Amino acid sequence: MSLIPVEPAQQAPDKPILRDDPKFASAKIAFLQYLMVAVFLFLITGFWDLQVQNPELYSERAERNKIKSLPVPAPRGKILDRDGHMIVDNHSSFKLLLSRENLKPEHLRPIAEGLHLDYEELSLRLKRWEKTRPKYEAIIIKEELTPDELAFVEAHRDPDFFPEMEVIHSQGRLYPQNQVAAHLIGYTGEVSEGELDSAEFAKYDQGDVVGKAGIERQYNDLLRGVDGQRRVVVDNLGRIRDSATMKEAVSGKSLQLTIDLDLQVVAELAMENKKGAVVALDPRNGEVLAMVSRPAYDPNKFAVRIPTSEWRRLNTNPDNPLLNRAIQAQLAPGSTFKPIMAIAGLESSTIDENWSVHCSGGATFYGHYHKCHQKGGHGGVSLHRGIMQSCDVYFYNVGNKMGIDKIAFYAETVGFGQKTGIDLPHEKEGLVPSAQWKAKRYRDKWYPGETISVSIGQGALIVTPLQLAHAIGGLAVGGKWHRPRLVKDQKPEPPREWGLQPENVRRVVDGLYAVVNEGGTGARARLPGIEVCGKTGTAQLASNEFLKANKLGQAMKDNAWFVGFAPRENPEIVVVALFENGEHGHLAAPIVRDVLKAYFDKKAATQPAPATPLVSSLFRAPQAAR
Repeated sequence: MSLIPVEPAQQAPDKPILRDDPKFASAKIAFLQYLMVAVFLFLITGFWDLQVQNPELYSERAERNKIKSLPVPAPRGKILDRDGHMIVDNHSSFKLLLSRENLKPEHLRPIAEGLHLDYEELSLRLKRWEKTRPKYEAIIIKEELTPDELAFVEAHRDPDFFPEMEVIHSQGRLYPQNQVAAHLIGYTGEVSEGELDSAEFAKYDQGDVVGKAGIERQYNDLLRGVDGQRRVVVDNLGRIRDSATMKEAVSGKSLQLTIDLDLQVVAELAMENKKGAVVALDPRNGEVLAMVSRPAYDPNKFAVRIPTSEWRRLNTNPDNPLLNRAIQAQLAPGSTFKPIMAIAGLESSTIDENWSVHCSGGATFYGHYHKCHQKGGHGGVSLHRGIMQSCDVYFYNVGNKMGIDKIAFYAETVGFGQKTGIDLPHEKEGLVPSAQWKAKRYRDKWYPGETISVSIGQGALIVTPLQLAHAIGGLAVGGKWHRPRLVKDQKPEPPREWGLQPENVRRVVDGLYAVVNEGGTGARARLPGIEVCGKTGTAQLASNEFLKANKLGQAMKDNAWFVGFAPRENPEIVVVALFENGEHGHLAAPIVRDVLKAYFDKKAATQPAPATPLVSSLFRAPQAAR
């Protein structure tokens, strides 16, 4: 049997024979090479951006993944009275921070409810922050956490609930209760967007707490201090694991005022349930001893975030409790202007002490009959009796002889129609009318008949209580007007002087002494053993004809004024009381009397009475706003 060879081409194998394709292998190798180059370039680009172009940015982001910065608010400086007694203090409290980086929108409503916050207000506030501040900056959404709110936070800031919440310790403001010195001290609050656009607050950031009114605003930079910072280590869920570094807060400086807290409390009590103001000054140096404005507000409500409803209530209150009447109420001074008329008449030689008129209950000037407050008249009246009995007819004639421009000159000389320069924000300047003023304001001439009303403190003449105290105090010390001031250690400026003739000053002061001690209109201000001088004032809010025509007699009762100083020689204190709608000036006299008595009783005491019971009773921990 022989074997027959078979050709390979003729063999039909069961499986195909696999052979390597050189082109296919080359393509694969090229693809892998390009892929490796692309990955390498990507890594190189990322490394360049991370290490060369933006190392600080990514370093900061990486740091924030493990390090969290928490603010340490600086305590504001304390505010003391002239004797070192505490007026404004701080107290330990807690604030709530909300981390916007970790905030989940669905968490916001339950957080607002748990903290007694208005959800809509909180949402709008967060939106405003998003426009102006980086997202990694936390926002304080609640000051002065109450115990139940603090318990809510502690129970819910677990990662399973609301890890966005963080509590920080702070020093909240503690103001006297019963609204003592509210307008004088002012209050603090978060700087608003509008304020940030002003030069005064340009250096602050959104969320900063600043003084908003009164002393708190005037001396904000001194009281505020410098905030610190606490850096803590957190895990990937935001929980604090350890403390890293600490930058201590620097407390604000304390401020000692010229205010005498004992006099302040007496003045506050004298104005209880009244509307008006009290100002007490030392005319020898301009130090403000007391300043009251009523009705007032509770500054403790502003120390936390005041609810919109409460702010709206204060702003729409017809009694305007936010108005500091001591420096902002601009009203006709009534007969308290007559001492200025008297000194002006004497100094200008328009009258002398013996010049007299006959008062029969009124007088006619330029076709109009002007009444005197005494229906039957005062008979023959000269300077001394004119001041003592506050005879309108006498001063109508003085004003008619002087003319409006001369009256305006002397009124401005004693400080009316201009700010006193007290170290408080938003002081008003009042108004002294003149022929030039009317021509500029109304494009009309001044009529001599208009002078008659101005001569008894009516018409277009308006002053503030502080201006009146400043004017009469400077007159009483012989023609020296010191700028009113509220900080004790301030160096007093040289006074503004007017070279008054001493005998003219004595004649006016004698008349003011008679007002209180010789059967005049201010007998209710009399104090045994103290030579009190003073002047009543009753100022109409509108003419009698207008009040009758509109049936507003009861709704617009006259304002009552009294200005007093003591002692008669070298006076140490001048006090003005404005009792709005008090109707008669003699009803304001007891307010001034009480303040003067407190001053001299304290001075006469051989040892200062312990102030702790009086002062400590004024303070309480503020309740959180709801």
